[in-house]
Amino acid sequence: MDYVYLIVGLALILFGASWLTDGASALARRWGVSDLVIGLTIVAFGTSAPELVISIVSALGGNSGIAIGNVVGSNIFNILMITGCTALVMPLSIGRSTLSKEIPLVILSSLVLWFCSADMLIDGASENVVSRADGLVLLAFFLIFMRYTFSIARDKPADAVPESAAVRPMKLGISLLYVVAGLAGLVFGGQGFVKGASGIASSLGVSDAVIGLTIVAAGTSLPELATSIVAAIKKNPGIAIGNVVGSSIFNAFFIMGAAATISPMKVEGISTIDYAVLIGASLLLYIFGQAFGQRTIRRWEGAVMAICFVLYTVWLVVSATRG
Repeated sequence: MDYVYLIVGLALILFGASWLTDGASALARRWGVSDLVIGLTIVAFGTSAPELVISIVSALGGNSGIAIGNVVGSNIFNILMITGCTALVMPLSIGRSTLSKEIPLVILSSLVLWFCSADMLIDGASENVVSRADGLVLLAFFLIFMRYTFSIARDKPADAVPESAAVRPMKLGISLLYVVAGLAGLVFGGQGFVKGASGIASSLGVSDAVIGLTIVAAGTSLPELATSIVAAIKKNPGIAIGNVVGSSIFNAFFIMGAAATISPMKVEGISTIDYAVLIGASLLLYIFGQAFGQRTIRRWEGAVMAICFVLYTVWLVVSATRG
């Protein structure tokens, strides 16, 4: 039954995110909001909505392992697996600004996440807790990132809108129905997914954190995976790499910040190795983008990143089994 909750919950989350994004985008267009702003806000939120719902529902339900593991695991999946698989489909060209500004922000977000979770190491505390104060700091970083994003939007011409931000026109009633249905799907899907994931963790004898780092992280990252693969097939690498970078920053600063502000979370089951993999993945993304001065992640580099993710996942499973 837990697997049914997991699958049905994930389906509701993915459909709900899509419905909410379509409906909200149509409403925004009706109110005169530009395509670019829609793409930078509503569409970006839509692809990260599964992570947001899972993390907040988990935090409120006392399943902090799933909440934190979801964010850390999703970012590792985004950087290694999504970038790797996308580069295998089509080598990814990285813009100069993305390499010099946005990717360093991904590295910074990974470091800040670790700092917020390392109370025992840094302060000598009795336990690691992502507190409300930590959550507010993360949200402050997110506001700075959004300010930077909107400053870029003002400097870009109107025709520089990515294909993924295209808005499907709808009547007002249909738009509202999509928004309501999307929110309902996210809420009920999130509750079912967390219930199923927690039940599976208990039945397998592994921690919520391991489930969060693997099944939950991969499942909630499906929108980003689909977006990046489609963008690569359409020969639009800017959208593909921008999706990974933006989603990773959104996850670390907004989702973890919002979850911790609503309900402080004990860091249970997430080890220094997990954070080291996250920070290492961020550095690898920068190194491969910078290598040889071509600002391109080639197929063999994509293969290396995907293999690194597989090896990390195998290590997680083996460690959980031995534990």
